[in-house]
Amino acid sequence: MAQSDTIADLLTRLRNGVMARRRFVDVYLSKVKLNIIKVLEGQGYLERVLVDKEKGKVRIFLKYTQDREPVLQGLKRISSPGLRRYTSVEKIPRIQGGMGTVILSTSKGIIDGETARKEKLGGEFLCCVW
Repeated sequence: MAQSDTIADLLTRLRNGVMARRRFVDVYLSKVKLNIIKVLEGQGYLERVLVDKEKGKVRIFLKYTQDREPVLQGLKRISSPGLRRYTSVEKIPRIQGGMGTVILSTSKGIIDGETARKEKLGGEFLCCVW
């Protein structure tokens, strides 16, 4: 069955993997998902990512602290296929007092909120992570 919201599926798989204390989760490969995963890895929420283009899958290794507490505490999908949410550069929110990350789809690609502020870009408010 075809999925209508692949980004929500990615976030749900990550959320479920963290709640079950899994070492890794597998997701199907797409350019949008891969860009979101790269942003999360760059922000330090993920340990590493393995891409298998032959099988069309991505293996995401989740990051935990020394006490086996997940680094990734929460994920929330903001814009959805049925209701797109856009934001200007002045209205990009700060999540958890700046401790979280906003992920935006801009004209320069999928980037985090801080990079969007520096480059003065607004765009579609995909999700937030803390």
